[in-house]
Amino acid sequence: MTTELKQEYTLRISQANKTQLITILYEMVLLYVDEAEDALEAGDRKAVKGAVRKARGCVEELTASLHLEYELAQNLLQLYLYADRELVKASSRYEKEPLAHVRLIMDQLHRAYEQIQDLDTSGPVMGNTQAVYAGLTYGRNTLTENIAVPESNRGFRV
Repeated sequence: MTTELKQEYTLRISQANKTQLITILYEMVLLYVDEAEDALEAGDRKAVKGAVRKARGCVEELTASLHLEYELAQNLLQLYLYADRELVKASSRYEKEPLAHVRLIMDQLHRAYEQIQDLDTSGPVMGNTQAVYAGLTYGRNTLTENIAVPESNRGFRV
């Protein structure tokens, strides 16, 4: 994952509600599956293991977020456990097919959560986060990005 993507995800996570966080996790799993597939094609086994480890971390977070008292959560748990097993298989055998299975599951779940995330009107999960206002300024031969932080006090007082 590039530095720019990390910054983008950090900003999105800091402003996301519960449903949007799940959507972001699905996106991250898909991104790491892409990275693992690219590493497999390049023959870089270390990168495959690293990408799969990160994807498994996202799946683990999805699993931890389930409320198992609901039947739907039980079904999602089974999908997440299957995806985790397939990721382990891809990492240990260096095969693409298990990654394709994970992609299929996570892509369908991602599309479903994208449709329902707008129905969740709750506020951001993270409180006391920094508001970010960004803009571009055109110079003579430059383009400068400006970020304005309206509040410098984020809850800490000395």
